[in-house]
Amino acid sequence: MTTENVDVLIIGAGPSGSVAAGYLHKKNINIKIVEKTKFPRIVVGESLIPRVMDHFDEAGLFEKLDTYRFEKKLGARFIRGEEICIFDFSKKFGKGWDWTWQVPRADFDKAITDELQNKGVDIEFESEVIEVVFEGTRSKTTIRTKEGALKIIEAEFLIDASGYGRVLPRLMDLDEPSKLNPHSAIFTHIKDVNRPAGEEGTLISFDILETEVWLWVIPFSNGNTSVGIVGPTDFINALSTDENTTEALQNAISKSDYYIKRFGSLPFLFEPKKLTNYSVAVKQMYGEGFVMTGNSTEFLDPVFSSGVCFATESGILAAKLAFRQLHGEMVNWETEYADYMKEGISVFTTYVKEWYTGNLQELFYHQPENPDVKEKICAVLAGYVWNKENPFVLKHDKVIKNMAHLIQLEKENKTD
Repeated sequence: MTTENVDVLIIGAGPSGSVAAGYLHKKNINIKIVEKTKFPRIVVGESLIPRVMDHFDEAGLFEKLDTYRFEKKLGARFIRGEEICIFDFSKKFGKGWDWTWQVPRADFDKAITDELQNKGVDIEFESEVIEVVFEGTRSKTTIRTKEGALKIIEAEFLIDASGYGRVLPRLMDLDEPSKLNPHSAIFTHIKDVNRPAGEEGTLISFDILETEVWLWVIPFSNGNTSVGIVGPTDFINALSTDENTTEALQNAISKSDYYIKRFGSLPFLFEPKKLTNYSVAVKQMYGEGFVMTGNSTEFLDPVFSSGVCFATESGILAAKLAFRQLHGEMVNWETEYADYMKEGISVFTTYVKEWYTGNLQELFYHQPENPDVKEKICAVLAGYVWNKENPFVLKHDKVIKNMAHLIQLEKENKTD
């Protein structure tokens, strides 16, 4: 059995592991990424939010990614019957990026890893982690290569960015139930031959079919569009017989008055993929010699596209702290990493919960619009959930409920 030695081993080559790798490589740290799958591969998480652009830039990846001309995402549209609410990222509270991308993740992740390899980062694809043993802060990770051989990689520090593979949570019994109600999703891509010209054809939309059920539409610059349905798991399961995901998604599209003509008669480019009870959590985010990032720690819900943002936020932060630790600094992983990440997760958790109660939808569709409120909510949707100058961040646990209650009272007074 062969042995390799590195400073930092990163498990997973998705956006979280990749931004960590990009940052550490810039700092001349000896790193290696092991990735279970072969790229390109189809995964969910195709709608980014502006905060991620800070991370790609800091990791030295933005300039190359920008040459691929992925579809620009300038905001997001939420449709509920005849009601439409559009958020423009250039009209948000505070500083930050005004745009991001809508990406086919197969192409996007491949572009990122190609760039990392061009920079000299060692990425070993189709290699599965089967055991991790820690001796103090030093780890010995056993992997099975695509040829079937076993190899040990020794590292001074380990970053688990394995996403839904959840390597360390699985091996170390760190999984914990999510605080969110069980939801599931089904999605595919469609060659968007009926795409309208102009902004209508490029705008990401969330079409609310019921309070807890919505359809996503994410147009890409390659002419394809991602279409998915999200809802309580029981609802999603009832869309078809015998777990037929094609039938289920066809039935979901038929429920959308807004999109039935655009997509109803078109074939799917691949058999729709189903994600069941996708929300996850962990008992701890770090330990002696390791840290977990991205979906290997928490995944909330796709409604506000927060998944990749938390992946890259945690990936870049983990890399910075690991760099400091490798250089002899004392790092307080609880306050500098876990507490920080939990603050942002808590904000988005509130927004996800209040979306599904209907309270946040009350704020979205209230007329006349309150520009000040909308700008502050927009900043949250853009991913700037650590900016406590924004009262919709600082008082997230109260402000949405309180405002929805006031709107409801106003409606009741009008009907009296």
